[in-house]
Amino acid sequence: MLQLLDVVALLVDHPELSLSSGQVGTIVHVHDDETFEVEFSDDDGVTYALVDLKAPELLKLRYDAEAAA
Repeated sequence: MLQLLDVVALLVDHPELSLSSGQVGTIVHVHDDETFEVEFSDDDGVTYALVDLKAPELLKLRYDAEAAA
């Protein structure tokens, strides 16, 4: 389940938003269980996109060891 401040990768291209799959962002607002506002920023922390995305479009990135289910 995705939640506030999760780091996520985009799984689909959104050319209309100048976003490509693989770009990494942070969930900054949870609208409901399926819709999340994601902020994408550059290496300097400057936001270049702030968009609402659906859960199936996102992959939560993990930085700790976790057993596969």
